[in-house]
Amino acid sequence: MKKTLQEIAELVGGHLAGDADIVITNVNNIEGADKETITFADEAHVAEAAKSQAGAVLLPRSFAGEFPLPAIYVDDTRAAFAMLLATFIPPISHEKGVSQEAYIGKNVTIGENVTILAFAYIDDNAVIGNGVTIYPHVYVGQYATIEEAATLYSNVTVREHCRVGKRVIVHSSAVIGADGFGFTTKDGLHTKVPQVGNVVLEDDVEIGAHVGIDRATIGSTIIGHGTKIDNLVHIGHNCHIGPNNLIVAQTGISGSTNTGANVTFGGQTGTVGHINIGGNSVFAARSGIIGNTPEGVFYAGFPARPHQEWLRMQAHLQKITVMAKQLKEMEKKIKDLENK
Repeated sequence: MKKTLQEIAELVGGHLAGDADIVITNVNNIEGADKETITFADEAHVAEAAKSQAGAVLLPRSFAGEFPLPAIYVDDTRAAFAMLLATFIPPISHEKGVSQEAYIGKNVTIGENVTILAFAYIDDNAVIGNGVTIYPHVYVGQYATIEEAATLYSNVTVREHCRVGKRVIVHSSAVIGADGFGFTTKDGLHTKVPQVGNVVLEDDVEIGAHVGIDRATIGSTIIGHGTKIDNLVHIGHNCHIGPNNLIVAQTGISGSTNTGANVTFGGQTGTVGHINIGGNSVFAARSGIIGNTPEGVFYAGFPARPHQEWLRMQAHLQKITVMAKQLKEMEKKIKDLENK
């Protein structure tokens, strides 16, 4: 792929500053850029980009300083760079059709333009929509539905009765619809509670590798449309995750937790179950959420609390050794005075 800077500027809707005829053949990060490469920089990395070997740099329109390299000024450098990645890096493609080495069960419905690769296992009564791509060693359970243009990467499991929405992406080794962790205990013995619900992934959801989303005891565990889940996340049974949430790696959300729209969970965040988490909220990494939270908060720490409050607590903790030493000195002085 080759494009001139003028063509790239038109593609990303940017303003070009530099030679319009420079030819770009690749995209890369700042460290890996060379004379035929375009990279990008936000304002925090402009100085670093200025010293790079890049042929051109995507810069934010808000940057008003001098820049020594050819540049294309755009509203959102990351979005423009993502567009260039899609342009310069060709997508992986496979021949359409159902491999003879895939297993297709009884009464399976398969739509048009599907790609089902070798060693995939589609169980009885499953429904595969138009344009679906299923990689090797995927298991689609009985009565499961995979809707239009969804992609299931290798070793994904979609258990019985679960539904995967349109344009959903599920990365390798994720398990959709494992049994929820439900037991009763009597006389020290744990007895399994049947988990007869399902999981619903609404449209445009993306699920990372090695994610586990448990089926509901009854009803549905729901992942709202547009939500993106990072690798190594666990979602417990009967959770209702709202639309456009961002759930970062190693987060664990306990059963029957409800979240509003546009909630962000930093890495290794954990929650108790049976709580409601307000929309448009952010939880810093390693937050511990132990109760209901309102909308629009920025929380951190364990137990999770307003971020500024948590920062003040951390600042005081840094002084605790000095304060303890001062307290001992004061106790000694008081004791000396008492002895006199």
